[in-house]
Amino acid sequence: MKLFLDWSSYENAGMGDAYADIPKHGADFAKAVAVCIGSRQCEQSGKGVMCPSYRISGNPVLSPGGRVKLLKSALNAGDEQAFLNPDPELAEAMDLCLSCKGCKRECENEVDMALIKAEFLAQQVAQHGMSLRRRLWSELPKILCWPVARPLLLWRNGSAWLARALEVALGIGAKVRLPVPARQPFQYGSPAKDTVSVGPVDKQVVLFVDTFNHYFNPAAAEAAQKLLKAGGYQVHIARPRPDDEPSRPLCCGRTYFSNGRPDRAAREARRLLKALEPHVRAGRSIVGLEPSCILNLRDEYLKLGLGEAAQKLAEKVLLLEEFIVREQSAGRWTLHFQALPDVSRLLLHGHCHQKAVGAIKSVRKLLKQVPGLDFELIEASCCGMAGNFGVEAEHVEHARAMAELALFPALRAEPAALLVSNGFSCQQQISNGGFARPLHLSQLLCMALPASE
Repeated sequence: MKLFLDWSSYENAGMGDAYADIPKHGADFAKAVAVCIGSRQCEQSGKGVMCPSYRISGNPVLSPGGRVKLLKSALNAGDEQAFLNPDPELAEAMDLCLSCKGCKRECENEVDMALIKAEFLAQQVAQHGMSLRRRLWSELPKILCWPVARPLLLWRNGSAWLARALEVALGIGAKVRLPVPARQPFQYGSPAKDTVSVGPVDKQVVLFVDTFNHYFNPAAAEAAQKLLKAGGYQVHIARPRPDDEPSRPLCCGRTYFSNGRPDRAAREARRLLKALEPHVRAGRSIVGLEPSCILNLRDEYLKLGLGEAAQKLAEKVLLLEEFIVREQSAGRWTLHFQALPDVSRLLLHGHCHQKAVGAIKSVRKLLKQVPGLDFELIEASCCGMAGNFGVEAEHVEHARAMAELALFPALRAEPAALLVSNGFSCQQQISNGGFARPLHLSQLLCMALPASE
């Protein structure tokens, strides 16, 4: 079996472990599957993320452990075609994995079902081709460059018959509102000002504005830029190289990776690596806003065969909240936040990938620094949107059920509370649920800047 991702980090996984039961097909990928020890911890209820589809169904097959059993069976078959042409039960189990990465953090053996699904999808695309819907999802960063993208999305959202036609033709849920780009995307400003280094390198930072914040939520990126400048940092904006599609914003390749196209994800990754290489070489930190994109740079890039450049980038990449807390600990961030007199109550919903890397601790630490702010973390699993999952017709009800487990009830219980949620998918799910669009943390902290900033 030709593997599409680099699984060499699992080369010694399970060796000498009598319970490993490593499948006979799949090489190091099979070892990644076999790290599961069958403890059934993923079938527990209560706090945590994993596993959203198990939580709404109670079906153990839809837990990480259940998926492992099905994968092992397919990889142990006499012919590897059992994996390349999976039976309906395995196909459904993998289809209902939301790649939330809850298992990687909460499983005692760190089963990375999100990464396993990425390989599974790549195998299926190579074997069976790609649906038009999946191709559209994967090409979203390029589609959003088209001037007609915004009017077309507005037309679709405002036309019941068109929405229904797209559901029939492509399987895009007619009852779900699709996100619409802002009238004006994020503006990079003058490249001349951005390329000149001022001051010591530890007071310089590179802001990577991902596809979603660039097109859909430029206010969050603008707030982050203002916030970092107020903290005393020279802010370099990550931008394409002049010789590499300079008119198209940089993208991490997440949409390609999560839709079974690791080759295209690697192409986007190389474009980003080339653009960021001078900053990494100079020792600057790379700061981002979207959890799934930043974790892509720190985690998935290491599986795409990108070499040492990817490892060096991964060591320099931080979410905004992680960066500020780190700088505070080092004594370089001395700015104090001010009270928000018009905010009496705040709810925080964490993106699954923020939880996977422990970044929610940094968010809470920052919110505690806003004088008099009464806030609470919503103890919820995945919101259910998970990129394109929650807008696909066959998944709409699953996504809604996931949101109804804890997130939506918490929002209904406190309708007057301000809501902070960094994930673009989470923001979209919350808006589609009939609630006010959440703020990104960058926007909330900008509201708490001293008046002179």
